[in-house]
Amino acid sequence: MPPPHAQSHPQPYPQSFGYAPTGPAGAVLSSPVGIGKAVVALLGAVIVADLLSVAAGFNIRQVLNDVLDHGYTTGDESRAARADDFYAATGVFQLLALFATAVLFLIWFRRTRLNAEVFDPSVQPMRPGWAVGGWFVPVAGLWLPRRIAGGIWTVSDRANVDGSGRAASTAPMNLWWGAWICALLFSQYASRRYDRAEGADELVRAAGQLMISDALDIVAAVLAIVFVRKLTRMQTERAALGPLPHAEFPPR
Repeated sequence: MPPPHAQSHPQPYPQSFGYAPTGPAGAVLSSPVGIGKAVVALLGAVIVADLLSVAAGFNIRQVLNDVLDHGYTTGDESRAARADDFYAATGVFQLLALFATAVLFLIWFRRTRLNAEVFDPSVQPMRPGWAVGGWFVPVAGLWLPRRIAGGIWTVSDRANVDGSGRAASTAPMNLWWGAWICALLFSQYASRRYDRAEGADELVRAAGQLMISDALDIVAAVLAIVFVRKLTRMQTERAALGPLPHAEFPPR
């Protein structure tokens, strides 16, 4: 027999909690820890890509300001070409980092949503499939994922043994979502201004706006890391408690 203390530490994601899942047929809990760590790592890569893009934008502004201050010289042509190449390379890095992060984030987000279906499906505002599909709905995609995240957050909140909720602050979720929306909208605006810019003066201003866009993206990525880590930890703690009595959870 195992020593008495062997069962004193519940495993966070066992194959079974010893009760029938309340989600869809065959629903089981799946650990978001590993995929969550991968998402955090890729968000770090996004931050690095954005920092490089800020540096590239600053380099372009320097070249353009030198042209405005001293006129165009022969050496400026090669400097401008190098600045453009550097900026293009950072843009490719940004796209690759963003794509990889988006794919893994959606996998993690769907996994936490399916876990929430096991914890308490009655609290969830939408079907599990919307955890992925909601991001791709035109216009409505600006709030549907936040609504889904609120349902996940509510039932993942580490409850007491009597089923009452701890009511953890939703600030990490709300700050992440607000920053992401701001970064998304301003990025579209700044990109259009840069594409339509004509002349050195307009290019300098447009490059500065793209630098602001990158800075906002960095803030959003940092807050996304906080959100992912917090929700992953909440689900791990909630899963370790096993089945709980039904409790009324206010919407978050």
